[in-house]
Amino acid sequence: MKKYLVSLSLLALMAACGGNEEKKDTAAAPAVTASDDLSSNPDYVKGLELIGKSDCLTCHKVSDKLIGPSYKEVAEKYENTDENITMLAGKIIKGGQGVWGAVPMTGHPGITEDDAKAMVKYIFLLKK
Repeated sequence: MKKYLVSLSLLALMAACGGNEEKKDTAAAPAVTASDDLSSNPDYVKGLELIGKSDCLTCHKVSDKLIGPSYKEVAEKYENTDENITMLAGKIIKGGQGVWGAVPMTGHPGITEDDAKAMVKYIFLLKK
């Protein structure tokens, strides 16, 4: 009987405490601008798809360091130039070591240069 009374008391207490939440005014929420919405950018879409099909996410995350640097860290470190896109695409294909620490990045010789460049362009779009 005590269990039922305690349960009933807890339910009554929860009911008394709830229900006073203010409704959020969704009209006041900031609108997403075209520059914030990358889902329609072809470089973003293609790069995201290629990275999703590869083993890149084993060592890298978008915002957090895992084994290798986050994609956002890479985007912040390098300027978005054709030379850097080509250089980083080469590192994806051939691998590399030393820039981000002692752990080497394995090469991905099965990825074409065009696909590797698309991946790098996606990464650069993550820059703040």
